[in-house]
Amino acid sequence: MNITKEITKLEKSAVKLSVKIAKDDVANAYQTGITKYAKNIQIPGFRKGHVPVAVLEQKYGESLKAEIAGGLIDDALNEILNQEENHDIRPLPYSQPRLEGNQMPEFDTAKDFAFTVIYDVFPKVEVKTFSGITIKEPQVTIGDKELNEELKAIQERNAAVLDRKDSDPVEKDNIVTISYKELDDDGNTVAGSEREGFVFTVGSGEDIYKIDDDILGMKKGETRTITKKYAKDDRNEDLAGKTKKISVTVTALKQRELPALDDDLAQDVSEKFKTLDDLKADITKNLEAAKNRRLAELKSQSLLEQLVAKNPVELPASMIAAELDSRWRMMAQQFQTSPEQLERMVTSSGQTKEAMLTQWTGDSEKMLKSRLIVDTLLREKNISVTPEEVEAEYAKIAEENGVTVDEVKDHYKDARAKEYLVDDVKEKKLYEELYKQVKVEKGDKMAFGDLFKNN
Repeated sequence: MNITKEITKLEKSAVKLSVKIAKDDVANAYQTGITKYAKNIQIPGFRKGHVPVAVLEQKYGESLKAEIAGGLIDDALNEILNQEENHDIRPLPYSQPRLEGNQMPEFDTAKDFAFTVIYDVFPKVEVKTFSGITIKEPQVTIGDKELNEELKAIQERNAAVLDRKDSDPVEKDNIVTISYKELDDDGNTVAGSEREGFVFTVGSGEDIYKIDDDILGMKKGETRTITKKYAKDDRNEDLAGKTKKISVTVTALKQRELPALDDDLAQDVSEKFKTLDDLKADITKNLEAAKNRRLAELKSQSLLEQLVAKNPVELPASMIAAELDSRWRMMAQQFQTSPEQLERMVTSSGQTKEAMLTQWTGDSEKMLKSRLIVDTLLREKNISVTPEEVEAEYAKIAEENGVTVDEVKDHYKDARAKEYLVDDVKEKKLYEELYKQVKVEKGDKMAFGDLFKNN
C-alpha cells in the first residue's frame, strides 16, 4: 500500500500516529472486499455467488464500508508497526491503538483514507545524573541483647504448658482462659457481647478490653466485674472515649515452663548442634546475615528513590493499569479466590476496588520507575554474570542457610528459578558499581529490631 505517516509524541509516553492511504489503494481494497462478499453472501432471490454488486451495496453499503475501512486500518497499522525500525513507537503489549475521538473516519473510494490512532509506548528512560546522591547506611551492632532475645524466643517455642492449681492466682505471663460479657448501667448483659473460652497471655495486651492488669490475682472459677474508661485516642474506635463494664470469669489457668538454656536445649533445636555455644554461634551468624540483607535492601531503596527523583520517567497509563491489575490478581491468589470474588469480598467490607487501586497507585508507580531505571542501567553498563559467579552465589546461599551446595542447586534447578537468581546477582553487581558513583556514608546508630520496622 502507498502509505504516508506522521508520528507525534504526547505526554505520559503516548504517541499519535496519523496515517494516510492513497485513494487508489482505498478503491482497490473496496473492490476486492465487495467482490469477495458478492461471491460468498446469500440473499433471497439470488443464487450464492451471483448477487449483483449494486444490490449488495444498496442493502449493506454502509456496514460493508465500515468493515473494509476497519480492515484497511488493521493492515496499515500492521505494515507500519511491524516494519518500523524505531522500536520507540511500537505500542506496548497491553496498549491497543485506539482511534482518535473513538469514531471511524470518513471512507470514500474517491479520496485518500486518513485516520489517526493513539497508543502508549515504552517510556523513554535516561539516567543522566548521579550528582548529589548520598546514601546513609545505618550502623547496627548485634550484641548480647539480640542474642538473648532469640534465645528467649527459642525457650518459649520449646516451653511446656502446665496447668496451675485452682487456688493459684493469675500472674503475668500466665496463659488464661476467660469468659466475658459487657454489662449495661443496670447490670444486664449487653446482647451480642458474650464470649466463651477466650485464651490469651496475661501482659501481652492481646485481649480486646485490655484487662491484663485488672484480672491479676483472680483464681479459677472466680468472676469479677471490671469498670474501665478508655482514652479518646484509643486505637480501638469501639472503645475510644467510652467507659465499659465487663464481667469476667476465669475458666482455666496455665503457665509456661521454660526449658533451661543448656546443651540439651540446643540438641532439641537441631541435631547439628552439640552444645549451647553451637546454637549461639548459629544464631549470631543468622542475625548478621539478616542484618546485611536488610542493610543492602535499604541502601538500594535509597539509591533508587534518589535516582527516580533526579531522572524523571513518564509512565504510560496502560503500564500503571497493568501493574495494578497484576497486584489485584496476586492478592486474589493469596486469598485463594478469583479476582471477581475478591472484589465482592472487598465491597461487602465497605470498601471498593477502585479505592484500593488508588491507594496502591503511588507505590506501584515508584516500583515501576525503579524497575525501568535498573533495567536501563543493566543494559547500558552491559552487566552480565559468569558461571563462576553463579557458583559463588550457590555457595553463599548454602553457607547462610546451613545447607549443602547441592541442595541449593536442586532448589534452583527450574529454569525460571535460576533466571531469578541470575537476575538478582546482576542487580547486586550493578549496585556495587553504582555505589562507586555516589556518596555512601555512615548513618545513625540503629537497634537491630528497628532495622526491620516499616518493612
